Amino acid sequence: MNNKLFETYIRLLRSTKYKTHRYLYNSFNINSRITGLVGPRGTGKTTLLLQFIKNNFPDKNECIYVSLDNIYFSHTKLVDFVEELYAVNGVKYYFLDEIHKYKNWNQEIKNLYDSYPDIKIIFSGSSSLDLIKGTYDLSRRGVLFRLDGLSFREYLNFKNINNINPVSFDEIIKNRKEIEYQTASVERIRGHFLDYLENGYYPFFFEDKVNYHHKVMNIIKKSVYEDISNFYNLKTENLGNFFKILSYLATIPPGVLNRNNISKTIGIDNKTVQNYLNILDETGLIHLIKENKSGSNLLKNSEKIYLDNSNLYKTISDELGFTYNKGTVREIFFIKMLENAGHKVFFSKVGDFEVKGNFFEIGGRNKNRKQIKNNLENSFTVKDNISISNKNEIPLFLFGFMY
Repeated sequence: MNNKLFETYIRLLRSTKYKTHRYLYNSFNINSRITGLVGPRGTGKTTLLLQFIKNNFPDKNECIYVSLDNIYFSHTKLVDFVEELYAVNGVKYYFLDEIHKYKNWNQEIKNLYDSYPDIKIIFSGSSSLDLIKGTYDLSRRGVLFRLDGLSFREYLNFKNINNINPVSFDEIIKNRKEIEYQTASVERIRGHFLDYLENGYYPFFFEDKVNYHHKVMNIIKKSVYEDISNFYNLKTENLGNFFKILSYLATIPPGVLNRNNISKTIGIDNKTVQNYLNILDETGLIHLIKENKSGSNLLKNSEKIYLDNSNLYKTISDELGFTYNKGTVREIFFIKMLENAGHKVFFSKVGDFEVKGNFFEIGGRNKNRKQIKNNLENSFTVKDNISISNKNEIPLFLFGFMY
């Protein structure tokens, strides 16, 4: 076994001291011979893998953790690395981080799968678009898990403020008094919520609060200059257009996507605009919300466009010297919490959004159900300035407790 790689692996394990686990930890498993952990940059995938090793492998020599962006793999093939550790050290569990940075990873993992039936490969990477598309040949052999950013519930847990169990969407809609009883015990919960909206989505906030937004900006830059650039083979001079689109989106209220406006503002044609929006969506920097249509109407499906999360939105706004829109922050939070909890969110002409046949109007103190067409029974106003609900009013922060 390469001594330096093993020393790095042990050093990283020793420095992994978090007792708190991400929402995915309890369901994450390596029962399959190939297991993938994907998701946006900065969401804590490396920490989750190291915690898993630390808690599940009493003998740390049974497995190895390596990051494939290590310079060692610039001159050594992954298959050769595994072959040596298997033959000499008997290692059967391989935790491979940043795998998308290793050229031809897909083919080599397939070769290892076919050649070593008694080993298990656990890979992770920040570029979910690369990994998901790249697993075409592995889709019937492996299992993919996805890790997104912190929920508001997790944020409170990581700050040792409160540890409330996750609740379901149906509980919030039909039986939310129990969770409101629990959240009522959290002092200044609305203040914590406002802090979360600006600073709480990425776990590295707890390691470096001072440079938090600087690190969020680095995520944006690396997503464009490394992930998008490498996967789509785009020329460097074209990458600046992605930042122009993100900046444009940070300065306008969300509305039905108008490619013509973006095209005129950025100076690129509509077809390229659509291509770039799809790339940003796949990379996890923006989110496209469709209207709930079916049949032939799908061909006419319109979309709304949002920056991916409220922290990313604030970071870009601050960089531009632009005061971010509170209404946009509310809507981004609502979308993100529901989508991360596994629910499909549609924008609606009845209210702002539709989820599982329920309609929601998102807003502040003056928002009311009169703004929902026909005042439907299954419609709700969701407000960020209340802590206790009534029949058709729901505190916005409750949706942050679903995962």
